[in-house]
Amino acid sequence: MEYPIITETQRMERLNARTGKIRMVLDTDTFNEIDDQFAVVYALQSPERLQVEAFYAAPFFNELSTGPKDGMEKSYHELHKILNLMGRTDIPIYKGSETYLPGPETPVESDAARNLVERAMASSPEDPLYVVAIGAITNVASAILMEPRIIENIVVVWLGGHALHWQHTREFNLEQDIPAVRIILNSGVPLVLIPCMGVASHLQTTLSEIKDFVKESGVIGEYLYETFRQVHPDHFAYSRVIWDISTIAYLVDERNTPSVLLSSPIVSDEVRWSQDQSRHLIRYVHYIDRNRVFRDFFQKLHGSI
Repeated sequence: MEYPIITETQRMERLNARTGKIRMVLDTDTFNEIDDQFAVVYALQSPERLQVEAFYAAPFFNELSTGPKDGMEKSYHELHKILNLMGRTDIPIYKGSETYLPGPETPVESDAARNLVERAMASSPEDPLYVVAIGAITNVASAILMEPRIIENIVVVWLGGHALHWQHTREFNLEQDIPAVRIILNSGVPLVLIPCMGVASHLQTTLSEIKDFVKESGVIGEYLYETFRQVHPDHFAYSRVIWDISTIAYLVDERNTPSVLLSSPIVSDEVRWSQDQSRHLIRYVHYIDRNRVFRDFFQKLHGSI
């Protein structure tokens, strides 16, 4: 597969901080965990910064689904449920891939991937579309394989893998579809990588905090609280990571998610990171200010009542 050549200067222009509103789509395995729901709400409650144009349901396969297709369809319905609770009928939701990539150069057809191609081709390098992915990155990789030119008009912000210093990168989002991950890392698409363990893992909260600062913020606050409460049988001395809001936090205020530029890493066959300094640059988030991120989220929730 040949991809358009993006110069490092062009790539840096798209990876540098932007002012004003950001156009984005959110690719999410919404039913897989409880953190996707928080990310969806956080994005919609940040209109001063984010213009959410579409949601894409991503596949997932674990104890909550019978396979990638079932996971994607459950995520699709969960997205509808959240938007209905928030009274939002203005943003389209598209079904994504029913399988993971069958090979390194074979896309999976879906409404989500096709819509991403259309939106990206209608964008420009000067006003790129931010593709925020918080699950297996199958839909995004499929869109790139369908139309490689979209890498000139998008910026991918992906929560996936663990920190580069971690002993391995066997993380749920990454390990589900390694061929798709390699496309994202090898294609040269402008990429912001937010690792899970070691970075997004800072975003822990407790039922007590959610009760105090989320539950009373309207119907959607009650829903988030109940979702958090039901996910674990005993909340005594228990906290949970709300991983996925890391991507929204990065777009809302990059000062809360410090980052560096480094060479795009490689995923080995043993599912470990390796690095080659001759590869193109990506932006790598190495820390998240947990308190500032949750403060912003809680304030925006209460502003929605």
